[in-house]
Amino acid sequence: MRSSARRGGTSTGGLRFGLLDGIVNTRFSPTAATRFAGATVALNGGDSLWVGDHLNSLIPRSLATPEHLGVGAKLVPRVDAILEPWTMLGHLAARNRLTRLRLGVCVTDASRRNPAVTAQAAATLHLLTKGRAMLGIGVGEREGNEPYGVPWEKPVARFEEAVATIRALWNSGGEAITRDSEFFPLHNAVFDLPPYRGTWPEMWVAAQGPRMLRITGRHADGWVPFTISRPADYARSLATVRDVASDAGRDPAAIVPALNRAVVVGRTRDDVDEALDGVIMKSSALSAPAETWARHGVVHPLGADFSGVQDLVPQTIDYESALAYTKAVPASLMREITFSGTADEVLGQIAEWRDHGLRYLLVMNASQLNPRLRKAVAASGPFGTVLRGLKKL
Repeated sequence: MRSSARRGGTSTGGLRFGLLDGIVNTRFSPTAATRFAGATVALNGGDSLWVGDHLNSLIPRSLATPEHLGVGAKLVPRVDAILEPWTMLGHLAARNRLTRLRLGVCVTDASRRNPAVTAQAAATLHLLTKGRAMLGIGVGEREGNEPYGVPWEKPVARFEEAVATIRALWNSGGEAITRDSEFFPLHNAVFDLPPYRGTWPEMWVAAQGPRMLRITGRHADGWVPFTISRPADYARSLATVRDVASDAGRDPAAIVPALNRAVVVGRTRDDVDEALDGVIMKSSALSAPAETWARHGVVHPLGADFSGVQDLVPQTIDYESALAYTKAVPASLMREITFSGTADEVLGQIAEWRDHGLRYLLVMNASQLNPRLRKAVAASGPFGTVLRGLKKL
């Protein structure tokens, strides 16, 4: 069974959107930042709140100093102190009875988490939220697998088998099932949790490469890429997803075309350019693949063939290297990999993506990374304007 309620692709009132929170522990409370994100998305007419799934940050810890994080270093003294997502989602479900936000993980790791456990966690959240759970899933990243002894060979093959295993368990009707698999074989496995009113959580796949796009077309309810950075590339990849879905006998229009992307907004263009030029913000460019860097005439510091976030291990980058890497980031690259500018400029950029097929935006509020507290706070107003404006696009 597949969930059909409240699909992101059926809205006629503009783009639908959610916020993605990194669920890092803070000095004052493990939940304060995430609850603030939930309030922000609810008050501005959003649809969903998502949490990440990492064991450590994608920001090199060597850069997370007061010099570069500003006052944020006092609020978040340890950037690698990432909270466990499914536990956090259960907490949010208990506090989310008035806003009715959908809750999701973006994205959980198919290699590090056994798919039976993922199927159980997502189905549990779906019951707790009365049908408002969403399962974002991807291959994961090397940083959350290899350092912890999890095999990192054949990540796409493992991912495909994980997705098939989750579907098999959800559709088993509580009967013991046996299923051959190179990675996740089932032997008289029982999965007896029921769907919520006949629906399972929507499964949204983080996919960029050709093979992952084909898997998305065959299995996913939503498509939520992270490293596609140009609208024309997005449109071509979306066409692939829909063609594969059609060939598989599925309704291509039922797959929600989404995007996970950082927004850097400010009162003036100068404020925004200052934020984009910050060391912490520029370190996010390390997650972009080498081919994206090459478009700006620069070789990726980690190699001309570096794949980007999938193979990034930020905790191993020392301070001097990290600083050198960020100095190599051109301003044009930062503008390509973010929505950035004044509120009107950002909405104009998002409108272009809408014209190339985008229907659901997962927003990361990167304006908060400005090390100058006054300007980070001042960005809150324009950021709210962007969120409210999405519903009019």
